[in-house]
Amino acid sequence: MNDDPHPLLALFLHAAESRFPPADGRVTVLPPLSRGLECSVAFTGHAVLATALPAREVLAHGPDGYGGSLAPDFLRHLAGREGDVGSTDVVLVARGTSGSARLFERSDVDHHPRVRYAREVRENVRVLGDARGFVTMADGLAGRREISIELEHPDGAGTGRGRALLRDALTLVPAGEPVFAAVAPGNARSLRAFLATGFTPLGSEVVIRPRRPRLGEGGGPEAAAYAGS
Repeated sequence: MNDDPHPLLALFLHAAESRFPPADGRVTVLPPLSRGLECSVAFTGHAVLATALPAREVLAHGPDGYGGSLAPDFLRHLAGREGDVGSTDVVLVARGTSGSARLFERSDVDHHPRVRYAREVRENVRVLGDARGFVTMADGLAGRREISIELEHPDGAGTGRGRALLRDALTLVPAGEPVFAAVAPGNARSLRAFLATGFTPLGSEVVIRPRRPRLGEGGGPEAAAYAGS
């Protein structure tokens, strides 16, 4: 078993320090992630793919660092016909503030879709909150510290609850240490809350749960092309 951090983690941590890959239009291909996951990450002018497919075969399908790595047809190729292609999310980062704990563990939301999803794709998931809602804190993509948020009554009349909940959640992270989030651009209310709380955009990403025929399944060249998952 290899306990070394995935190389994508270093790229995220460097980006959090404003040290980005070169904006050269190129694509970096890395090994797949844990738990059978793969991903396509787009920084400004540079793409990073974590996949079990051979680099030569991946690059032959024409991804680039200018948006081509997130094109629907390319993502479907990565996932295979039966694989799952996640949403395109904005990658954000902020810094922990430490301080007195203001949120408590919540076990009453174990069956919430956000919690179930977090436990499917992340590790060491904690769920904390209060009457306003809850956050999940976990080891996310490539092992980065990752947060998500869910308000108890998102359409209520109150304002600023999401921002306040995020600020309280940042006290759970040691001061100065990075914490990442992935937010769908269409979820504008959530995106505004993260930005207002000090989160900074780094790029975008799609998480993939591939399903490819193994060599010899289904026959023909297509089976060979998707072998190795």
